[in-house]
Amino acid sequence: MQLLLGQTVRFTADPFKTPLPESTIYERRGAVAINGDKIADVGPADDLRQKYPQAEVTEYGDALITPGFVDTHAHYPQTAIIASWGKRLIDWLNSYTFPEESRFGDPAHAAEIAETYFDLVTASGTTTTVSYCTIHPESVDAYFTAAAKRGLRVLGGKTCMDRNAPDTLQDTVQSAYDDSKMLLERWHGQDRLSYVITPRFAPTSTPDQLAALGALWAEHPEVLMQTHISEQHEEIAWVADLFPEARDYLDVYERFGLLGSGALLGHAIHLTDRERDRIREVEASLIHCPTSNMFIGSGLFDMAGLMDQGHRIGLATDTGGGSSFSMLRTMAAAYEVAQLRGHPLHPAQLWWLATEGSARALRMDDRIGTLEAGTEADLAVIDLASTQAIAQRAARAEDIWQAIFPTIMMGDDRAIKAVWANGACLKS
Repeated sequence: MQLLLGQTVRFTADPFKTPLPESTIYERRGAVAINGDKIADVGPADDLRQKYPQAEVTEYGDALITPGFVDTHAHYPQTAIIASWGKRLIDWLNSYTFPEESRFGDPAHAAEIAETYFDLVTASGTTTTVSYCTIHPESVDAYFTAAAKRGLRVLGGKTCMDRNAPDTLQDTVQSAYDDSKMLLERWHGQDRLSYVITPRFAPTSTPDQLAALGALWAEHPEVLMQTHISEQHEEIAWVADLFPEARDYLDVYERFGLLGSGALLGHAIHLTDRERDRIREVEASLIHCPTSNMFIGSGLFDMAGLMDQGHRIGLATDTGGGSSFSMLRTMAAAYEVAQLRGHPLHPAQLWWLATEGSARALRMDDRIGTLEAGTEADLAVIDLASTQAIAQRAARAEDIWQAIFPTIMMGDDRAIKAVWANGACLKS
């Protein structure tokens, strides 16, 4: 039994729907008990020390013990090209993304980048990622192998493309289906790993390939499906040209069996009213990628409007289109986007989005993203005074959320004091 001591905040309800005092429990001197790979108990430190006198105690002082962050949309093969200058989406793909992704048929290169990626994200307090790999099965093997070494719960899949991409990055209708099925059977449910069926987006798949992947999803409804939608206006116009029979972008996916409650729809900035209503109706998840949306100039996600409509929304770095591996920086960007939309987000809402809200978008909030007894022991310990600038502002805080907010807005990997995954300490 392990007993971690520090400040704790737990969510008892969705802070977008429930007033703050009714949606959180804060312990100034709290504790989290870990038994094996699960959280056994959470409560006041004095109570848990008395309850578990034989536990091994780790003292984190004034640091905040929180669920590990959950990043619901990333491209780990783009790790080395993060922060590449100056392109819109389609040009960015052709100039940076596709040349780099073409290298991932080399198992050694894929393994090197996967190791680097997980070093970077765990250093930033992230314990669950959902990644697009490349068309190469080797890229999927490298991703899951590196995650399993660290005991992480991660999701990912082979990216499928059979048109509008370099020859080095095109598969076929049959190989997309066969490779995806083979990888799904190899990895899904192994350790803490989950396969995700992954058409990149409508423009890079023919109708036949989309139909094949829709058929695979129908055969394996237990897995999730991820793709992109309505990121930029040029992209939406391109989809309309490629699929003139479709009512809108979303209708392309629905026609081919790629819309349902397990769909993760990345970006979703410029949705029509019909698309918004249909996504909510089927309970698909929308994934907000704020640093990417600003970096590539895509637009401002309508968090307030979509939450008011009852959508499931996850938060994501979208590295390497996103400009940071840190979910702290991602929360800060989400705050800035919401400000530009005229609906500022409370720190509690941002923290919920990066933990339980994102886990909910993945249908995994019964396992990760919370400090509830019986859930998996994935934790980040946050120093709320990690730099002089943050410390001097946090010293004036009148409540825990005022103390957390400077770290959201100015924090980086220096704020991550420790990371626990599956009950084991990865970083201390």
